[in-house]
Amino acid sequence: MSNAFKQSLRHFVVQTGHKIIQSIDRIYGRYSLVGDAAFFDLGKFPWVKDVERAYPAIRRELDELLAYRDQLPSIQELSPEQYKLTQDDGWKTVFFYGYGVKSEGNCRRCPATAAALSKIPDMKTAFFSVLEPRKRLPAHRGPYKGLLRYHLALDVPEPAEKCGIRVGDRVHHWKEGQSVVFDDVYDHEAWNDTDEIRVVLIIDFVRPLKFPVSLINRTLIGLIAASPYVSSSIKNQRAWEERFERFVNAQQSGPGT
Repeated sequence: MSNAFKQSLRHFVVQTGHKIIQSIDRIYGRYSLVGDAAFFDLGKFPWVKDVERAYPAIRRELDELLAYRDQLPSIQELSPEQYKLTQDDGWKTVFFYGYGVKSEGNCRRCPATAAALSKIPDMKTAFFSVLEPRKRLPAHRGPYKGLLRYHLALDVPEPAEKCGIRVGDRVHHWKEGQSVVFDDVYDHEAWNDTDEIRVVLIIDFVRPLKFPVSLINRTLIGLIAASPYVSSSIKNQRAWEERFERFVNAQQSGPGT
């Protein structure tokens, strides 16, 4: 099989896949139980208030982790596909769940965060997202409309207008302890044009859909979770977690012990 044929075949498969996903996304928009928009009314998600009430405890756990900020992985270390968005250490992460797979060590280190996550129906992915000073993420789109994205603002630098996210044609500026829910399939970008870090808790959860479309969505999410892309990222996360555990234990043991 020639290289030219392989490239043509790959292009055909990618283009066909995009068309299928676009068709599915249109169906999800029509059958969505919470509407189809860039940003969503928080009143449609009763669990948001419980997560916001946990903000002080979550923030304390974040501050403890930030003592090891230099050891936190950039997102592309765990998920190489993210090299399309970032190639430096400006976007760091602390994962608690990835497509339903639990990070035991991070959940153990952050019990209040883990408890808050347990109250979110159909939560699939959750992580602390750290944007370093002067870091910008270029415009991009999420891959799949079957999930919605939630942000709880944890550590937001001033001035507020220099730190935000654009989704579609709307701009949102985070406020500590407050939430936002949006559809990341819309074109979006984020930035931190300050001299301090910005941290939010990012959660992806299953979009509420009418039956039987909801069943189709859960089936597709299960297939994505079983894909080599996701399993490779989970493997990278577990390898980092083991290294981090050893580092923290060595630091806490101190020299000469």
